[in-house]
This record gives sequence, structure tokens and C-alpha cells, in this order.
Amino acid sequence: MTTVRLPLFPLNSVLFPGLVLPLNVFEERYRAMMRDLLKSTPGAGADDEDDEEEPRRFAVVAIRDGRETARTATGMPDDPTAMAEQGPAAGFGADPVQAFHRVGCIADAATIREREDGSFEVLATGTTRVKLLSVDASGPYLVAELEELEEDPGDEAGALAEGVLRAFRAYQKRLAGAREATLTTAADLPDEPSVVSYLVAAATMLDTPTRQRLLQAPDTATRLREELTILRTETAIVRHLPSIPAEALTRTPTCPN
Repeated sequence: MTTVRLPLFPLNSVLFPGLVLPLNVFEERYRAMMRDLLKSTPGAGADDEDDEEEPRRFAVVAIRDGRETARTATGMPDDPTAMAEQGPAAGFGADPVQAFHRVGCIADAATIREREDGSFEVLATGTTRVKLLSVDASGPYLVAELEELEEDPGDEAGALAEGVLRAFRAYQKRLAGAREATLTTAADLPDEPSVVSYLVAAATMLDTPTRQRLLQAPDTATRLREELTILRTETAIVRHLPSIPAEALTRTPTCPN
């Protein structure tokens, strides 16, 4: 078992390996995290995007009940009137580990840019799934002890990936109102089963509990099987919504969490 100790960034969203996560960081506890991540990179400064000597890693976990008190989230604008939360575990109870799903993802921050007001613009990419073992709230921000999880392909992952890609294209076609110009082409989609499973999980319109269930699937084949069922169901639902143009579903603003 490989364990690692990393800063913990809870969100109301699920990060998958290989997927990009843009963050606007406003709360002091997460600002402190980003400042420390910058310090951990030799020679890096607030505006340094090119130093790749040391990865700037933190762990992302989804909050169980959706009560995210952090002002930091994907795509959220700064709210200058918002009151900062106090303490690293503020809003997460006396035992923070109970507030989070137990499987998350390590994020590698390619860009950490500090703004004039002290907030940060961060662009990170998911890398490795992890299991949350414990949470330390003794510092300025939460730190987690994590077990890295291997990706087991399972049985018939290759064939399942092909089926999921076909179902995903049909799903896209329904959402786009059969306008071919809006569809992802075959050249745009990967063929490695685990990559397919994570891309589809992130790109399909799903709620957080469903995304979390896909993230923590025991192997790639299990994840792909569930996605195949989900895609067929969602495509059928869209097909039977005559009062709502399918293409309108892609224009409706959705909460990033």
C-alpha cells in the first residue's frame, strides 16, 4: 500500500484522472495552501508557470452532503462581500473526514497565479485516484493521509469502451439536436479504456453522487458497464422530451458542483 500526505481541497464536484480543474481561490485557508505549494517548488514565485522541477500536488475530495462552505469552487466569480470562513475545518464538523467521500483524486497544479487582491487563479489536472484515510486539521488548512489506488482494467474493458463510445456519441447527438457540426468526432475521442471511462464520466450530465460512484468503481470495466447503462437511459430520456428542444439542454447554465 502506497500512502501519501497532501493538502486537502474539498469541493462539491468530483475530479477524475486526466481531467482539468480550474479554480478561483478566495478563502484564506486555501490561499495559505496555494502559497505553500508555490514555496514547495524550487525557484517558483507567484507568477512562475514554467518551473516543473517539483509537482505541486493536492488532493480533491467531494463533500458528502453538498454543504460546501468554502467560497472556492470551479468557475465561481469573486464575491468581495463574502465573509471568510475561520479555521481549516470550518463548516466540516468536529471530525472532517466524515464530511467527505472516501475516494478522491490527486491534482497537479500546472499554474498557480496570485492576483493583486491575494486570491489565486489555479489550473490543475487530475492524476491518480486516492482513498482518504485520515484528515489533519492542526494547520492553516486540511492535510490528508491518502492511499493511492491502482486502476484495475477488469474483464472485457476494451470491448466495453467501444460500446461506451458509441453510446456517448448517440447521447451527444441527442443533446445537440442532431447537428453534426456540434458533435465530437471520432478523432477527438480516446480509445484507452480507463481514459474513456473518466472522460465520459466527466462529460455526461450527471449529479455529484453518480459521478462519485463512477470515480470509486473497483475497476475500469465496472465503471464502463455503469456508464453504458447511464448513457442509454439518459439518451432515451432526452428522446422523450418533446416540449424541450434537446439542444437547449446544452445551453442551460449548470452548477459546477
